[in-house]
Amino acid sequence: MPREYPRNLRVAAELQRVLNDLLCNEVKDPRLQDVRISAIDLSRDISVAKVYFSNLEPDADPQPAVAALTRAGGFLRSRAARILRLRRVPELRFLQDEGPKHGLALSRLIDEVASKDDDGSGWPDD
Repeated sequence: MPREYPRNLRVAAELQRVLNDLLCNEVKDPRLQDVRISAIDLSRDISVAKVYFSNLEPDADPQPAVAALTRAGGFLRSRAARILRLRRVPELRFLQDEGPKHGLALSRLIDEVASKDDDGSGWPDD
């Protein structure tokens, strides 16, 4: 019988909380100043974690953040191991979360359509 809240989901939630805390308080790299961890996809055996991050500025180039996170990966992994007290800490693989960028693009499209509608070039009102 499967559990309601499996271990890998619990570990992923705690790992996300710890990594965000470390990024805010202990990592000194200025390229990571506006980076937050948005989600973690953990493998079933807790050996690999896909860490999705987003910039607070969605239009910013993600490559400096990817390079900085990759460089700080060992530090983040060792500190997370100490805080979470796990025997085996997953390997961290950093990927950009595209959600905020897509949300911003949709918001811009909606604003564009709304401004056209205000100009009277949209659908006629019944």
